[in-house]
Amino acid sequence: MSAPSRVEDPTWYPKAAEGMETHEVADGYIVYQPERDRVHYLNQTAAILLTLCNGKNSVTEMPELLQLAFELAAPPTLEVRECLEQLFTESLVL
Repeated sequence: MSAPSRVEDPTWYPKAAEGMETHEVADGYIVYQPERDRVHYLNQTAAILLTLCNGKNSVTEMPELLQLAFELAAPPTLEVRECLEQLFTESLVL
């Protein structure tokens, strides 16, 4: 049996990794990780989530924050979990 995902931990307060170069573009962010020599292209939703990863917002609060930001009828819980999982996998958030 595999260990539960980090995103499943309701006490996780994600924080963006240090040392990244982030550049805002029309449709999101371009993020460069010098230590890994990797470039990531984030859409607007992923860019907002990365911004919310400041160590002050819990993983459980983020769907509601995105719901407010995009004026959605319901919080995008599954989409936020999937995006955070990818950001975590790519070492963009800790």
